[in-house]
Amino acid sequence: QDNRISIWSVGDLGNVGLSGEYQGEPQLLCDIRHNGDVMEMQFLDQERIVVASSTGTVTVFRHHQNNQTLSVSQRWEKAHYHVDQDTSCCGAACTGVICNNPEIVTVGEDGRINLFRVDQKDAIRTIDNADSSTLHAVTFLRTTEILTVNSIGQLKIWDLRQQTNEPSQIFSLTGDRVPLHCVDRHPNQQHIVATGGQDGMLSIWDIRQGTMPVSLLNAHEAEMWEVHFHPSNPDHLFTCSEDGSLWHWDTSRDVSEKPSFLHQGGRSTAYFSHNTVNQSVISAWLSNDPTKDRMEITNLIPNQTLSVNSLDILGPCLVYGTDAEAIYVNRQLFA
Repeated sequence: QDNRISIWSVGDLGNVGLSGEYQGEPQLLCDIRHNGDVMEMQFLDQERIVVASSTGTVTVFRHHQNNQTLSVSQRWEKAHYHVDQDTSCCGAACTGVICNNPEIVTVGEDGRINLFRVDQKDAIRTIDNADSSTLHAVTFLRTTEILTVNSIGQLKIWDLRQQTNEPSQIFSLTGDRVPLHCVDRHPNQQHIVATGGQDGMLSIWDIRQGTMPVSLLNAHEAEMWEVHFHPSNPDHLFTCSEDGSLWHWDTSRDVSEKPSFLHQGGRSTAYFSHNTVNQSVISAWLSNDPTKDRMEITNLIPNQTLSVNSLDILGPCLVYGTDAEAIYVNRQLFA
């Protein structure tokens, strides 16, 4: 009932245990009340955080580092709503937010897409009926294009320069209409996109060709909540799930020369070929010769039973949050 945005300090590298888990007590620097469930958070810059609420409101909080306080610097009330923005009820959850300073894009249960600028009170652009179903997540494809995923298994590209309210491309999972919950694009090869959804499958798409995924990989046994390519090392991908697992997918090594170590709970071994000469041109994610090598998949938290709801990665550091009301920090991802 009482939700808060909190800023924590997890200290320095001095206190890392053998497993890479951070040993010291994280310090709570400051926190602030938040109205509604926190659906998603994104840093806009070093001191501002954009937060999506289940009430449909989008808030920008500023972290004042000199005196360790948080304050509201901007708020768009009912950016998402079901009936009418002016009534007191009927806000629709804002399910996703993505920032490319100074622009912020939000999506919601109402099928709306909003484009905000930090310094402006009103949305610069709203696509009211972007989708007839819930939009679950959004990410930038390029500076003027975004990708959304929805609850009927579709991946859509929107060009924000166009005044039309139609997507420029629609991709979909075959037939099943399995809700997609998360999306991320490859940081260097922007035509490669990963999505995950209700059936726990990892889908890899090449948006230059076809309207269906290039590959569907057996992954989790319940909903996949988040998928992220490593920002500087995108041969590595991370997914987390309602089933309590967090998987590290590694296509970086030529693993044909050594046995594959599938750590507890790897339900499937996905086969991929590697063309190391052309690795920069042909991504391992798009290879389709199943005979040569395999990808290594490691479950980073084999004994966890509660849902892993969110994750993020930077350098050797992985942070994730679970239904155990805990945040975990692993600082030795590639050790």
